[in-house]
Amino acid sequence: MVVAKQVAQSQLVKISLLISILVSLPKTIYIYNMISSGDMDFSIERIMDFLVRLLFFFAFSWLILQLNANWAYITSKFARLPHTVLLLLANIVVLISGLALLEYLHPILVGTPLSKQEKGFLFFICAIVLIILFFIARILRMQIIQHDNMIENERLKQENLQNELAALKNQIDPHFLFNSLNTLTSLVRENERASQFVKKLSFMYRYILQSSDKDLVTVKDELKFLDSYTHLISTRYRDRFIIDVDIEAKYLTAEIPPLALQLLVENAVKHNEISETNPLKVSIYAKENSIFVENQIRPRTTLAEGTKNGLLNLKKRYFLISRQEITVRRENSTFSVELPLNATS
Repeated sequence: MVVAKQVAQSQLVKISLLISILVSLPKTIYIYNMISSGDMDFSIERIMDFLVRLLFFFAFSWLILQLNANWAYITSKFARLPHTVLLLLANIVVLISGLALLEYLHPILVGTPLSKQEKGFLFFICAIVLIILFFIARILRMQIIQHDNMIENERLKQENLQNELAALKNQIDPHFLFNSLNTLTSLVRENERASQFVKKLSFMYRYILQSSDKDLVTVKDELKFLDSYTHLISTRYRDRFIIDVDIEAKYLTAEIPPLALQLLVENAVKHNEISETNPLKVSIYAKENSIFVENQIRPRTTLAEGTKNGLLNLKKRYFLISRQEITVRRENSTFSVELPLNATS
């Protein structure tokens, strides 16, 4: 048996009470007028008749709502008839049984049986109420379905964002590893430099593995990683590559996505000429709760190896993690990227 999410009983009770009051309103007005006019024909039987009908319509309304809003969505593997047919039969049974019960109890509780005219009138009223309540129940059920769909869509959206974030974080350029190993090959005879190079390379990939399950790291940790990365770049390009880092201590505890600074430096190396006559200088500094990475624009004559989507991926990853947009500027031959910081208190 499968039980769907139920409409709250408080809603069903409120609607049932409202329907019973509305249906009994003419009778209420009639009794009020009799009391106001001092009509001595007024008796306890009329009060009992009013209360019995009020309770009947309340119970009838609640039962119809419960049937069509909740019970109809409890499915059983033993059900043989189509759902619509079963629901129609159940509503008819409730209507006929309810009227039969009222006809039986009315003489006992009120003291007088229902006339043929009253039976016909009650059947007509109950049929109208049943139709109205059927549509109300459908609306209540649709609200629950819509609410559940919204929750499910939000869950899937968050899951998709997490998957996309994981995919973006895993897009680390393998060419850098190959280039680093090629550089290492040329240093094997220079033990001190080779040892330092290997240590920096080892630290880099240990940091990459450790930060793979983190959304944010401190600027201090990111700068340590960047120092190892730029050491490898400087080893390859020597004095043709210059990096200038000027970040005040107050910004070191702020947080940014891991590998963000490294990716921007790597982007500058990939897309700009690096030569004896045109060395590449990358400046990294902080101000007004943002980190800026800048370099002079000197486009390469040949395309560098690796993905062209590094900056685009960083934009996506930065927004997914921090809900902040990075700003890219190209002004006066200077390429600048601004990373807004998540300050930690």
